[in-house]
Amino acid sequence: MQRINEEDILNFETRYRAQFINSITGFKSLGLVGSRSHEGNTNLAIFSSFTHLGSNPALLACIFRPDSVERHTLSNILQTGFYTFNHIHENIYQQAHQTSARYAREISEFDAVGLTPEYKNGFWAPFCQESFLQVGLELKEKIDITINGTIMVIGQVKEVYIPDNTLHPDGYVDVEKAQTLCCSGLDSYHKTKRLHRLSYAKTDKEVTFLT
Repeated sequence: MQRINEEDILNFETRYRAQFINSITGFKSLGLVGSRSHEGNTNLAIFSSFTHLGSNPALLACIFRPDSVERHTLSNILQTGFYTFNHIHENIYQQAHQTSARYAREISEFDAVGLTPEYKNGFWAPFCQESFLQVGLELKEKIDITINGTIMVIGQVKEVYIPDNTLHPDGYVDVEKAQTLCCSGLDSYHKTKRLHRLSYAKTDKEVTFLT
């Protein structure tokens, strides 16, 4: 196996280093964050840094890069307190990727890439209509990470929209049936193929397959 040490990493060219470190974590969840300013300007941005923090209350965390340039999504979330997380599938992944371009604040990424803002049940932030699995979130905490200047935003799940055939009796949501993609690195998109669901691990029982 090839060994790459800390010094090697520090000596990598900037973009090379970013791609390398983003790749070594393996496959990551992927989604489009929808937000809207107080003035009504919409924003849509692709993120691969969402993670589950807990289920009671239901919390999701997301990491934002250092606020060294204008971050429209972060600004909208801090200003209004609401945002959405929308899964990406094969039919929209190229448009989703394009949202990472640095558009001017007055330009909506929805319009720029050809996706549709969707408002539901009075929720302030727009969902992405083309997404098959949508989550509405309310900002609960912002944590400044001093070691590298990134920002963790923690949101509480307020509502979830999923396809009818994806919810199992035990609460498991089959994101593969929702055609959800994942990613690796900064620009590699992947379909998934489940091997099996496994039973809850206990010291006195063998692991079995679940349906």
